[in-house]
Amino acid sequence: MDKQIRQRVSMLNPVHFLALGFGSGLAPKAPGTFGTLAALPLVIVLTLYTSLPVYIAVSLVASLAGIWICGITANDMQVHDDSSIVWDEVAGMLITMIAVPLSWQTLLLGFVLFRIFDILKPWPISYLDKHVHGGFGIMVDDILAGVFALACMQFVLYLGWLG
Repeated sequence: MDKQIRQRVSMLNPVHFLALGFGSGLAPKAPGTFGTLAALPLVIVLTLYTSLPVYIAVSLVASLAGIWICGITANDMQVHDDSSIVWDEVAGMLITMIAVPLSWQTLLLGFVLFRIFDILKPWPISYLDKHVHGGFGIMVDDILAGVFALACMQFVLYLGWLG
């Protein structure tokens, strides 16, 4: 993030704090990867201490609220989708891990699958990334990447490759 943009956001603003993934989006290299990593403690806490319906509800709220959170922050930054906005990665990782049993192997595979879909952006993710704007545009490609990664995770679990 360049200096002018950095001056338009504040980590003291709760909306900016969330949009920047609790500060992880300020990493000088690979902010999306750091944003995804920032989601892991949330995934672990929700998986260990809540029920599946609560986990799904939190994932849904994170995704829907993210439209507003990312939209406001992008407007404040005066940039459509600055790489430091990583709440979309947080929501995408939450989606990836829905109904996935917790282990270091599932966390690692979920992380890798989500990053692959988020970086490579296969169709229709790439289409949405290019053609949908605003807070919804920032969120929708990562939500779909999370859904794709979730489908892969469930397939791997179904086959019994992780146990």
